[in-house]
Amino acid sequence: MATRERSMSGTIPSMETAHHALKENTVIVVLGASGDLAKKKTYPALFGLYSMGFLPKDIKIVGYARTKMDDAEYHKRITSYIKTNDDPQTQAKLEEFKALATYVSGGYEDSPSFENLNKNLETIEQGHQTPECNRMFYLALPPTVFIPVAKHLKEQCYSRHGINRIIIEKPFGKDLDSARELLNSVKQYWKEDETFRIDHYLGKEMVKNLLVLRFANVALNAGWDKNSISNVQITFKEPFGTEGRGGYFDEFGIVRDILQNHLMQVLSILTMERPVSFEAEDIRDEKVKVLRAIPPVERSDTLLGQYVAANGKPGYLDDSTVPPNSNCPTYAATTLWINNPRWEGVPFILKAGKALNEAKVEIRIQFKDVTQGIFKDISRNELVMRIQPSEAVYLKLNTKTPGLYTRAIPTEMDLTYKRRFADAKIPEAYESLILDALKGDHSNFVRDDELDVAWKIFTPILHWIDGKSGPGPKPVPYPYGSRGPKELDAFITKYGYKRSQVG
Repeated sequence: MATRERSMSGTIPSMETAHHALKENTVIVVLGASGDLAKKKTYPALFGLYSMGFLPKDIKIVGYARTKMDDAEYHKRITSYIKTNDDPQTQAKLEEFKALATYVSGGYEDSPSFENLNKNLETIEQGHQTPECNRMFYLALPPTVFIPVAKHLKEQCYSRHGINRIIIEKPFGKDLDSARELLNSVKQYWKEDETFRIDHYLGKEMVKNLLVLRFANVALNAGWDKNSISNVQITFKEPFGTEGRGGYFDEFGIVRDILQNHLMQVLSILTMERPVSFEAEDIRDEKVKVLRAIPPVERSDTLLGQYVAANGKPGYLDDSTVPPNSNCPTYAATTLWINNPRWEGVPFILKAGKALNEAKVEIRIQFKDVTQGIFKDISRNELVMRIQPSEAVYLKLNTKTPGLYTRAIPTEMDLTYKRRFADAKIPEAYESLILDALKGDHSNFVRDDELDVAWKIFTPILHWIDGKSGPGPKPVPYPYGSRGPKELDAFITKYGYKRSQVG
């Protein structure tokens, strides 16, 4: 009995509730199957789930794209980023995976192409043991074709005898108006409960862990407000530049690419109130509520940068695909404020940049100074959650120096996943999210009203950057491989951040 109780402890009943999970008679259609996203992320994630036994029984996967290619070329392309590490068992699984993956080529904007795709799906579905035919469509596509593809899938490829789901990748628009247009167009054909808007940060282990860290620990939750916290930084750092993809990047910029979606998702989970349960709609209701308390970003709360050549590496404007004299920021730091009783007056600094000194995504919560009178020059407590690489949670504390002297020194209580959970396999974000979509669990996907509110916060600043509301700002230069603009230290200090005395 004790063993059974132990195995049941720590469960989250509201997360165990049954959704309409797709367990059999299912075809997954990957649209944009010849593209980068599909071969680097979607297919490796599908193979990961298949090899662990998490895909529906007798699953079939159909790739669809404009490119004409035979099955051999298709299989070569979709497995080019799958690592088998020369393990015979994994290689055998990979051969099975290839056998269940077929390819259809066709356009994205014409009915006959989708009628042909539907015929292929119907042929596959004739092998099902029961009349149920479930279809999940994954759009690994550029946003320019989202609307025609969503329309044709509904009109020509929608299963009348089962469950249909559509997964859409970001970017969801470029500002509030374009996002609303996209949302409304897709809604004409697909219901909200059939639509899964993917932001892969919501599939990352440490982001998923945020809910448990916050709401399953009284010790942490007690100081989770303006009375204890001085400032919060959410940081995204990439050690490489645009590498020949500058033309695409220049159209969007770092704010649209990282801040408005990935970092805002992290912020909303970090700051939301306790949900009634961990069911999808309860979590998403609280996220929307906290986002609605954030006013649009002010220009004075923004620092923009663009990397220049250094250390033998080219600058952003040296990329031949970037328009000459572009003022597109490759680095942005923006400070957000939350006007509610828990967070009023606490600055949330979102920072993201390319061509920096390291690869890192982390949340850094800095607590207030201890009461004056006893200690002099003592470091502040900090709670740091490293999302990637090498997931970790560590708390910076002050402790007495060992020995005969009574001094306080900063140290860390460190939970590094690789050390503490050495045998655990941390799933890839896309594996986790595709599995959630198959289960019908929306909790780690972006709801329509959530998207709308996030765009409201950033659209004024984006229009300023794009030069749509008067002359646009000129980003400050920073060297490739540096920590970012030299103005950054003064920027974060302005919001009360104090660097530790040691470490």
